[in-house]
Order: sequence, then C-alpha cells, then structure tokens
Amino acid sequence: MTALVLCGGASARHGGVDKTAQDLGGSSVLGRLVAALPDGWPIVCVGTPRPLPCPVDWTCEDPPRGGPVAGIAAGLLLVDSRVTLLLAGDLPFAGPLAADLADALARAPGDVDGVQALDVDGEGQVLLAAYRTAALRAVIPADPRRARGRGVHRVLRTLRVKTRPVPAEAAWDLDTPADLSRARQWLAGPPDQPLNRPPTAGRDRWPGEGVGPPRSPGAPRVGP
Repeated sequence: MTALVLCGGASARHGGVDKTAQDLGGSSVLGRLVAALPDGWPIVCVGTPRPLPCPVDWTCEDPPRGGPVAGIAAGLLLVDSRVTLLLAGDLPFAGPLAADLADALARAPGDVDGVQALDVDGEGQVLLAAYRTAALRAVIPADPRRARGRGVHRVLRTLRVKTRPVPAEAAWDLDTPADLSRARQWLAGPPDQPLNRPPTAGRDRWPGEGVGPPRSPGAPRVGP
C-alpha cells in the first residue's frame, strides 16, 4: 500500500495561497493528513516540498500545476505497491479512514478496481479512495506531460468501483478560507460536537481540469 497525496493545485478559491500549507491546530492541513496515515505506509506527495511530520517522497509533474491527472501520473512513477490510496491534500481529517478503505478493497472481488469514500451528500470521492495500482496505470497516461489538463473524473470514471460511507469530517475538503475557519472552530470545540459543514459547492479545481459528472449513465459502479 502506498498513499499518493496531491498537493500541488492552484488553490484558486484560497486566493492562490497554498491551502495545504495553512495552519490547522498547530500543524499544516497537509501535515495533519499525512501524520494520521497508518505507520509504515510509503507516502508520495505531489507538489512543492515542505517540512512534514513524517517521511515522504516528493515529486512533481513537469511542468508544474498540470492538473490532478498529471499529478497522479507523476506520483505513480514512484509507486511499487499493488494498491494506491489516492488522496487530495486538502482533506486534513481523512487519514484515519485510509486503512478502512484499503481493507474494503482487499475484501472486494478481483474485478473491482477501487473503493471510493462516499460522503454525506451521497457523492463518491475519486480523490479519497483506494485503487488497484494496475487499474490506475491502465487509465492514467504513463507520461505526466500527456496527462496535463485532463479531468480526473472523466479519466477515472471508467474504473469499476465500490463506495464506502465515511464520517462527514473525513471528506471535508478545505477549498475556501471559510472552510478553513470552520475546521479550526470544529477542531477547537468539544470532541462530540457535530460537524457543521455546508453542502459542498464543488471541489477547487487544478488549472485545466475538465468539468464533468463523476460518471456517465451506464458507467461501471459495482454496488455500495
């Protein structure tokens, strides 16, 4: 198992300021995510290197900011495990769910390519998911330059996936300064307080990322 974390986006809805580097409870958003991943998992981060609380391997697509598909292509060059946990870097509370997604894929039939987190809005999260590495390589161009600007939903929607419901905070992506402020308030509050997150209006996109539905009618989803 390898965790592949995409943290090289433009952070357009954060005014161009790297949202994964923002402070959240004494750690960066990205630092909180990777620190909560299972001990011993190799971690590949695609983006600008910066100090983190655990060892990671850094890489970046060339040229930078080529979009999530180009980032995945660059990261896969450093992956030698049979399963890849694909994560957006702005999901600070997703780390504890990593092993659960990996276990769900291990129990799935062999023709299932991945297990995606199902958020509280009923949406499968393509960048919070465990995939068979061979399945990713079958749809992601081997050369990151050929993947530049491709829409991640369009590229991954041909995969056969299951979904697994996750707690609200696990799929909470901090796209905007308001999201970050709410996350800070939630983290500082009582442990049992409910997560007050407004419905997601759409993920912050990397430059050139195509817009489209997660999958077309009839595309292969193989059950919850």
